[in-house]
Amino acid sequence: MAQSEAGAAVMRFDAYGQLKPSGSRAWNRNAGSIVGKTCPFSSDAVDEDELASALFPDAPAHDPATGRHVTAYVGHVIEGDYRQQGSSGGLASWMASELLRSGRVDAVAHVHACEDPGASGRLFEYRLSRTEAEVRAGAGSRYYPVEMSGVLRTMLGEPGRYAIVGIPCFVKAVQLMRRCHPRLRERIACTIGLFCGHMKSARFAESLAWQMGVDAREVQRIDFRKKHPDRPANWYHAAIALKNGETRGHDWWPLVDGDWGAGFFMDSACNSCDDVMAETADVSFGDAWVEPYASSWQGHNVVVVRTPDLDALLREASDAGRIELTPVDAAFVAATQAAGLRQRREGLAFRLARCSDPPRKRVQPDAPAPTPQRRRIYALRASISRWSHRMFRIARALRIRTIYLLWARAALTIYHAFAYRRGRLGALVNRLGLG
Repeated sequence: MAQSEAGAAVMRFDAYGQLKPSGSRAWNRNAGSIVGKTCPFSSDAVDEDELASALFPDAPAHDPATGRHVTAYVGHVIEGDYRQQGSSGGLASWMASELLRSGRVDAVAHVHACEDPGASGRLFEYRLSRTEAEVRAGAGSRYYPVEMSGVLRTMLGEPGRYAIVGIPCFVKAVQLMRRCHPRLRERIACTIGLFCGHMKSARFAESLAWQMGVDAREVQRIDFRKKHPDRPANWYHAAIALKNGETRGHDWWPLVDGDWGAGFFMDSACNSCDDVMAETADVSFGDAWVEPYASSWQGHNVVVVRTPDLDALLREASDAGRIELTPVDAAFVAATQAAGLRQRREGLAFRLARCSDPPRKRVQPDAPAPTPQRRRIYALRASISRWSHRMFRIARALRIRTIYLLWARAALTIYHAFAYRRGRLGALVNRLGLG
């Protein structure tokens, strides 16, 4: 969105399948000031605590994990097919639809599958939905890089009231841009946050296709988390639709990069993020990864509400039997995201201490803080994140899939040995007292 006399930069995939800005030399010379103020990872930008304090002055509670909030819930949608179409309890899509239905907004910006991936070179994109049907068509989890420039230009050019759905860094970027652009401040009426463990590069989708015996160029659409009545919601199953009409499916766990916590294809920016729950969003939604909710195949949401008016909207719908909500405290919400919080707080402190010039974060660099076992896990995770990009690039360039697949299998075996004591290597690690 940064403008100059040389025009605006565009977002393009780099060699690792991560979206990066590409502009002229003149743009790069002139864009530093605005980028420093609006990039969510810039040390010059205000942090989440300062943003939330200004955005939500009426939020009475503050917790280090959830941020400022009015209240929190666990629940799911009862009416319609929101729960069936969503990857968890369906409440994020329901909220977007309810904002349209009630006239609070005229359009919702969120991620949709691209209609023609071959032409765009991308599987997913941000798009504006102006009807409930369009919102429902964009339901589901998208572990794929996207960017917001198109919808933000529309918001700047077309009067109206807009809602925008995004992961924590996207919502923070929107709030930072609203500080710089009066029209965005006026027109973006609501922000809906999605809890985030980390974002994947585009190569993750290609790897899923490879492991299902599919050429990535033949993929029309991916459902990263397809629900099945015979498996719990946290047992992820990926489904691929091909251009010739065929479909393929595979559970995540047996895949070489199917362990989310190992960090395969993690976007490099995620290693310096400390926000799991979109602390600058008006309302945030995540998965309820604690029992008895995690084992339910239909899925449940945890919800963190930061404005009184959205809390009233949710409670009214709950009283009418349209959605089901149970109040919970911040400790419950934090427990549902325990692994992500360790990675973004304790793990971040460890990673920052290893940087020669660490970015300014709310977490302070502190390498000795984690136990020796946790330090090894964080180091392994960062290594897997870095080398998965490189090894996949080599395999892709040479068109020899086994280069990446063999490396990934070995990396996962080592990670599981240190993280979970799995296999013969895990037994050896345990005997040597490396845990």
